[in-house]
Amino acid sequence: MTTETQSETRVDIFLAHRPALIAYAVRLLGSRDAAEDIVQDAFVRFLPSSTRSVSKGQLLAYLYRTVRNLSLDVLRRRKVAAIGHQDDVPFWSVPADVQTPEQSALLCDDIRRISQILSELPVEARVAVEMHRFGGYTLDEVAAHLGISTASAHRYVTAAMMKVATALLVNAT
Repeated sequence: MTTETQSETRVDIFLAHRPALIAYAVRLLGSRDAAEDIVQDAFVRFLPSSTRSVSKGQLLAYLYRTVRNLSLDVLRRRKVAAIGHQDDVPFWSVPADVQTPEQSALLCDDIRRISQILSELPVEARVAVEMHRFGGYTLDEVAAHLGISTASAHRYVTAAMMKVATALLVNAT
């Protein structure tokens, strides 16, 4: 089978099974839009033909496996993003009832420490923390704004929050 014929066969197989592939991806992802994106990505990986000849059944199995693997990658990324965006806000960002002048002074000291820690961070890390923790943006939105990966945005936020928590715990003891 020539390379051109094999490419045509791959396109034919893809077009014949595209609706079933989308339905398969929808079951995995729960979203038709995401499923269509995954199937399109799978097609881009599927189209380049190899030099060896394979059966249509093997090509179809490869296509389904590609859709499955890409879907699982999306689910893993969603899970990482969900871990980074918890509904629990840090204790230091919740307004507190200040009852005594001493408590007020301690709160102001904590806020100064937090402000200092955030100002010492690299610009991208500071923007990521401010957007995510104070602005309520998701890690995906932060990553898109900064032009970085979601994992990098998560690392920035996590590292900054650890610095803040460590500084507050050290000074509290």
